[in-house]
Amino acid sequence: MGMSSTFGKIFSVTTWGESHGPAVGAVLDGCPAGIPLSEADVQAFLDRRRPGQGKLTTARDEKDQVKILSGVFEGKTTGTPISFVVFNEDQRSGDYSDIEKWFRPGHADLCYDIKYGFRDYRGGGRSSARETIGRVAAGVVARKFLQQVAGTEFVSWVQSVGEVECLSVDLDTLDHDMVEASLVRCPDAAASAKMEQEILEAKKNGDSVGGTVGLVVRNVPAGLGEPVFDRLDALLAQAMLSIPACKGFEIGSGFKAARMHGSEHNDEIFFDGKRYRTRTNNAGGSLGGISNGENIVCRMAFKPTATISQEQKTAGRGGENGSLAAKGRHDPCVAVRAPVIVESMAALVLADLFLQQKRNEMYGSPHSFQSFEDDV
Repeated sequence: MGMSSTFGKIFSVTTWGESHGPAVGAVLDGCPAGIPLSEADVQAFLDRRRPGQGKLTTARDEKDQVKILSGVFEGKTTGTPISFVVFNEDQRSGDYSDIEKWFRPGHADLCYDIKYGFRDYRGGGRSSARETIGRVAAGVVARKFLQQVAGTEFVSWVQSVGEVECLSVDLDTLDHDMVEASLVRCPDAAASAKMEQEILEAKKNGDSVGGTVGLVVRNVPAGLGEPVFDRLDALLAQAMLSIPACKGFEIGSGFKAARMHGSEHNDEIFFDGKRYRTRTNNAGGSLGGISNGENIVCRMAFKPTATISQEQKTAGRGGENGSLAAKGRHDPCVAVRAPVIVESMAALVLADLFLQQKRNEMYGSPHSFQSFEDDV
């Protein structure tokens, strides 16, 4: 049986392609017509994700130039499926010839072999983070849609690398320029410098280091989420944990809530003359799996990059035990390139839930982008 590569119910994206195949891309379905969209819009976000950005990322030199093949006419979406393609240009599949017979520690090699009896060993195939190109491309459309119907904003940053923590972030004023000004995408200058040294030290040792990534979503429409199983926080967790190397998710106070009392954790509700608000945001913007209109605040944990150049003990496909030292190029800290992917997955979740909510309100009647604008 093959794998599923589709995410979302109405606003849905299907990604395709392998790390060392001819190309990667995505097909986005369910997007309303009339949203301004160009290749330049998508390229700006792919440039934040692409490899070869400097001494802190993999040396694989991919320009990640996107082409939109369908679904856009005269600069606007048509309501038909939107197809994106990015051609791979700098594969070095020979770097992976040794691992055809060996399972790399920390990678999906063994599990893919167990499940499918076959795997694409060139850079990990579908398990490679190169698959996220399609997610970012589709996420651009989702965020443009949400920006125009609700003014929703997505900002993600590196919260920690190893033991170095970013402690000073103003979630109300943080923007992409502040994040992108740092090589490690940390808006705290002092922490950023320490994180950079932490990553360079791991790289020098042929090793890697993990990190956490924060996310804030502002101007979130209230009422999004489909209890009980498609709760907002549950879908965000699924979206984030589907990103390669993401091993943990928390929303609002997260695991700190387990050490708090209800009198401390409950967010006081008040009416500001226009809408209901909360004075604190321990809930992280979601109660009962439904958005309450406050900022969505999440944090994701990313493991150290599995590919390291140190020799590691492992086993082979024939049952033999041995050792392996990776030759492929890799990021010493994957968290540095994760923020735009995190934003994209959050945008895909919210765009889909927004359309589900409108469908519920309109009892399945036909809708257009203009009707959403008028309704918000």
